[in-house]
Amino acid sequence: MAVSQVVQAQQTTENARTGYALEEVIVTAQKKAESLQDTPISLTAFGEERLEVDGINNLNDIGSKVPSLTIEPFPINNATLRIFIRGIGIADVQVTQDPPVGIYVDGVYIARSTGTALDVAELQRIEVLRGPQGTLYGRNTTGGAINLITKRPNTEEFEFKQKFSVGNRNLFSSKTTANIPLGDMGVKLSYLTSQVDGFIENTGGGGDFGDREVQGLRLDLRWDISDSLTLDYAYDKSDFGYYNSMYQSINPGVLNKGQAEPVRSYASAHSKHSSSRFSSMATSTPMQESITEIEGHALILTKNFNDIEFKYIGAYRELFDASYADLGGGLGDPTYRVDSNVYCGPAVQAQTGEECLPLVVPEISQEQWSHEFQMSGSLFENSLDYIVGMYYFQEDATEDNAPMHHQFSSQVSDDVIPIPVLGQLLGGVLLGAGDVGIVNMLSQRYDISNEAKAVFGQFTWTPDWLDKRLHLTFGARYSEDTREALKNQTDKTYLEIKTLNQAIDMENLGALSPVLAQAGFLLPGDRSFDNIYGENEYTDSSFSFIAEYDLTDDINVYGKLIQAYKSGGFNTRDPQRGSTGFAPGTPGKGDDTAEAASDGTVYGLGFADGFAPEYVDSLEFGIKSELMDRRLRINANVFFSDYQDIQLNQILTGSVADTKVTNAGKAEMKGFETDITFLVSQNIMFMLNYAFLDAEVTEAINKQGVDVADSYVFFSAPEHSYTASVDVGLAQWNWGSMSLNVSYNFMDERNGGVRSFNAVNTYISAYDLVNARLSLSEIQVGRFGHMNIGLWGKNLADEEYEITAVDNLPHSDRTVIWGEPRTYGLDIIYEF
Repeated sequence: MAVSQVVQAQQTTENARTGYALEEVIVTAQKKAESLQDTPISLTAFGEERLEVDGINNLNDIGSKVPSLTIEPFPINNATLRIFIRGIGIADVQVTQDPPVGIYVDGVYIARSTGTALDVAELQRIEVLRGPQGTLYGRNTTGGAINLITKRPNTEEFEFKQKFSVGNRNLFSSKTTANIPLGDMGVKLSYLTSQVDGFIENTGGGGDFGDREVQGLRLDLRWDISDSLTLDYAYDKSDFGYYNSMYQSINPGVLNKGQAEPVRSYASAHSKHSSSRFSSMATSTPMQESITEIEGHALILTKNFNDIEFKYIGAYRELFDASYADLGGGLGDPTYRVDSNVYCGPAVQAQTGEECLPLVVPEISQEQWSHEFQMSGSLFENSLDYIVGMYYFQEDATEDNAPMHHQFSSQVSDDVIPIPVLGQLLGGVLLGAGDVGIVNMLSQRYDISNEAKAVFGQFTWTPDWLDKRLHLTFGARYSEDTREALKNQTDKTYLEIKTLNQAIDMENLGALSPVLAQAGFLLPGDRSFDNIYGENEYTDSSFSFIAEYDLTDDINVYGKLIQAYKSGGFNTRDPQRGSTGFAPGTPGKGDDTAEAASDGTVYGLGFADGFAPEYVDSLEFGIKSELMDRRLRINANVFFSDYQDIQLNQILTGSVADTKVTNAGKAEMKGFETDITFLVSQNIMFMLNYAFLDAEVTEAINKQGVDVADSYVFFSAPEHSYTASVDVGLAQWNWGSMSLNVSYNFMDERNGGVRSFNAVNTYISAYDLVNARLSLSEIQVGRFGHMNIGLWGKNLADEEYEITAVDNLPHSDRTVIWGEPRTYGLDIIYEF
């Protein structure tokens, strides 16, 4: 029951008059257990009961419930999330680039955003830390951090919990958890199985868009070795099978598509378009299942020695992901395809000597190891609290998109093909409409090896002055990063002349190239990256200064200055090699920094050069208060963040997938955030979370030395966002209770890209969602157990809203992926 967050009267002065008060919320955002009200961080926490009431099973479910936070699925991998806090996130997902929002599971850093959409079987709490967290959490937290804390085993008594969920779209979910005490040990086993259908049917071959099935297993062990030494071990394994969503075209392609311009009008005519959500679309080749497999081990040793606590956190994790996407036009027309399925034709024979290119599902495999040592305690009669530590991280990963396979094919548009010119150059052959097509094929492999080291410390001094109400904190972290990347890629483009059953290699057009270009017929050229190698090393020193003052026992104010940095990296989609370019031991050396990229610009840098870290200094002032005998909680803050060398990722004009990542210059963010909880009566609780954000790129120097800041905007930075909800206790009986929760979530419009010229086609419209849950709680079953029943609905108004948009597909100037329509279901939970 939502109102169970209310704790009944204790024998204390502050709530004696009312007999009820808000429950204290304990968090570990500063790597120690403390009250939310004593933590000088803009922080939203979801406890176990709140997670149940709000229907939060994974990270994706909190996207509309935390102001300043937006979460979107990556367009071609729905198991991967793009997470933004205060407008800071990453639009692209590559093994060579790190996200700027850190994800932690029980203190273990999760390096790759692939797989972050997976359900977790037994969550105790989710903490969303807004703003930079550079000293305690380190690199890649310029936007903030998200802590997922799982429920630990109980060494004293047997516990069992079974949850079944059923709902529309064939939703079925089962979560089973058993806690077994074994003397000084507690063992907990958790198993999750879940499946649900997507909401857009695929009338072509293969699976339906959005169908998913999850299997998860987790083993937790807690061993109280002695009164002062505890060992926690966790093993988890998750298997996720799903079918990616398909982009739906809103606006037919009318803008110039650069390299794809020869097929634009044909592709647009052979696609379906609508501003309303389709109930079905079609693939031209069978839609393939995507899979994500995650396996991990974590070990935590905690030793208490007098007033000092030593802690070791060690972890090893493996990730395998194979994600198949179809970016075609939705009509299932085989003459216009954007996929990696089987393709047969004369171009294949010319390139490989085989009849057909094979089906290829891009794969990512990754391993990571991490070790962290912490020492914490108090000195000088508890006037100085401290935590110091060391951190080590290593990661190896491969993105394998090989062998050579189909990426794009289309018939050339009738209104642009210079048929007379082609006929003359082909010996006077008569060509008609539909005789000429374009085929692009691709093979890719990227390998990375990363290493990170850090030492850190945070010290909080409470002097005897001012009745010990003043708390001064200093934090520091020194980091070293080494990053290596190796790129192998081959792009081949052919003209297929169907009348002659012949393919023309675009690399060997000779005199045909300038003639076609003069006729306005532009085509992507061939590219080859053979063992292109990049290596960079970075160091950083980040500091934090915090001053807190307790105005009363229930009201404190704070001011803080904190620094953070996001590691540099490499851009696998860069069309240029770079200024170094070859792996050690590779014969020869060269670069293409003097050549123009696919948008005609000479950038003077490429893949091998990589991009540098970005840095942020953030100033924040906040208040945390509990009023009206702890019935009203108001936490609020204002902040200003100054970014230097900010990394901007942009699609190059005229290309489909070529991008440049550059440290474009400077940016500023300022805003206001508040979390309000009001216990109106013993049976009614109201909550309001609101955020205002103003994000602006203030300087961006281009290749010519000109400041083009006005041409850049922030990706996914809504100006206003808020969540309002109410929990109402409807009835109380001797056999149970009934409550109702209703929430309203608003997300303002936001950009879907970083360049202002394409913002009109990539923006994401504002939307609001209404959710509700009716609960029957604490229904006694037998002597020991009880049952909870919840009837829930999400997006009750069935609003059609977009969660991501792009403008670079050949057939459309605006394509989107839709958010979840109305969903509803029933939860049945039994536990003892």
